[in-house]
Amino acid sequence: MAQAEAVLLRKIDIRRAGLRNKLLLGDLDGDGRMEIVMVQPDGGIDDRYVPHQVQCLTAFDLDGSLLWQVGTPDPDCGGHGSDVPAQMYDIDGDGRNEVLCVMNKRFLVLDGRTGETKRAFDLPGEQAHDCIIIANLTGGPHARDIILKDRYRTLWALDRDFRLLWKHEGNPGHYPWAYDFDGDGRDEVMAGYDFLDHDGRKLWSARDLDDHADCIWVGDVDGDPRGEAEIVIGGSVTVMYDRRGRELWRYDGSIESQHVALGKFRDDVPGLQVAGLDRIRRGDTGGRFAEGGKDGMFLLDSRGRELWKEDRRTSGWLTIVETLRHWDDGSLDYILAYRRGGGVFPTLYDGHMNAVATFPVDGYAAHADLTGAGREQVLIYDAASVSIFGSRASDLTPARPGVPLPQPKRLYSSTLYPGGEYR
Repeated sequence: MAQAEAVLLRKIDIRRAGLRNKLLLGDLDGDGRMEIVMVQPDGGIDDRYVPHQVQCLTAFDLDGSLLWQVGTPDPDCGGHGSDVPAQMYDIDGDGRNEVLCVMNKRFLVLDGRTGETKRAFDLPGEQAHDCIIIANLTGGPHARDIILKDRYRTLWALDRDFRLLWKHEGNPGHYPWAYDFDGDGRDEVMAGYDFLDHDGRKLWSARDLDDHADCIWVGDVDGDPRGEAEIVIGGSVTVMYDRRGRELWRYDGSIESQHVALGKFRDDVPGLQVAGLDRIRRGDTGGRFAEGGKDGMFLLDSRGRELWKEDRRTSGWLTIVETLRHWDDGSLDYILAYRRGGGVFPTLYDGHMNAVATFPVDGYAAHADLTGAGREQVLIYDAASVSIFGSRASDLTPARPGVPLPQPKRLYSSTLYPGGEYR
């Protein structure tokens, strides 16, 4: 496949948000296209062990206008070493997205249009602010419950009024994934290596895995007649389980499976494929893109067999890989790889590791269908600007003006350690 040039649709100045932000996307004002919220983490902590809180939130529209700001940007803020507790979601069911975050040791629900506080709650634990997981634990048509966690030990599950439902002690990994595996209308939770029922009871645990779960994906990988979703975990190895706790396969051809992503990247092999990122050699932890180590992407088939592995010739060990769907008119998904280091810019790859498009700026990435037109755009951002790219020209006007865009689960489950669902 010939490489196509990504089309720069817009560049937005975000310097008023301060340094080292994380980008959230969603329709804040119900106008039919998404807005951007830049989330700055707090500083003065060792985020290997202590979770971040939010220092400042700054909302922009896609024209670059500042809509609101809560908090004050700090030049000595933290970095991208762990998650930041903030999500965008319609938690109260009024048809408008709120911004959920932890600031100043309180859980806040902010009006997405204005940034004003709608509700505020005390945290269930001193360090219950590593990330925010939205789940449906109590039943009903929409997910309205909240799961909070510390870095590596405890989960707290709370209902929509922030009443404690249950607490779990274990090894929850970076970002547990909530999904209704048994169809009873309530989510189970894959909490790292532990599979929990909606009421917090541990039903089974993954076995013979070291360290912790870096990311979790859910989908019908093998495409068998039952159509049941499997669970793919990236951690010390890449492993796949069924929902009853039976290990289906494990791939131990990686040193550290830091990221995995499910997709239909190829049409010459059955089922879904599993893209992954192996940290071959860890580097130092200094700098935004540390150059002392080396990583490489890989691709597995639905039975865990290696289809290819990147023989990387440049340095860089902090790559993130994600599944990108609906970039163009093709029927297959692509692998979005960014934070590569070694002078390698963010790139879209197909299932044969051919570069489909390279983005001519470096930085972190986010992606979404910003206007409801059925195609996704890719946003590459640094401390100064957000560059929005598409596969073809677009003026970024809403496809249905005035009709609020629904918030996809992938966007209200934003994390530095991307997991997801493939349906």
